[in-house]
Amino acid sequence: MPFSKITIQETVLVDRTKAWTNYTEPNHITQWNFASDDWCCPAASSDLVVGGKFSWRMEAKDGSFGFDFEGVFTEVVLLEKIKYVFMDQREAEISFSDLPEGTLVQISFDAENENSLELQQSGWKSILTNYKSHTEKG
Repeated sequence: MPFSKITIQETVLVDRTKAWTNYTEPNHITQWNFASDDWCCPAASSDLVVGGKFSWRMEAKDGSFGFDFEGVFTEVVLLEKIKYVFMDQREAEISFSDLPEGTLVQISFDAENENSLELQQSGWKSILTNYKSHTEKG
């Protein structure tokens, strides 16, 4: 069954190197990878090479629910693009593009079938907004 594709983006007011670093390094990922303040990302690992795996733990701060967001990198172009496949074979692509005011970070991903498209778009957008805030302040 084909998946629906969702695309979100943010303009981050930093250069592409900082945008890339804050998106890809586990010590930064744990600071922004959650959709709301009652969630957290207590652990992240990432082997950012083709065939390398990533795992980002996402969980409610009260311990009521959690899951591992994980997959395998299928394409890595330094400072430009990352593609990966989730364990259920859905795919995602993140691109980084220069703008006069900073860096455009765009994410396209195959939606899963458990939650509404609107909920998934909203959740991923909240996470990307957290990333933007973390990256611009640090």
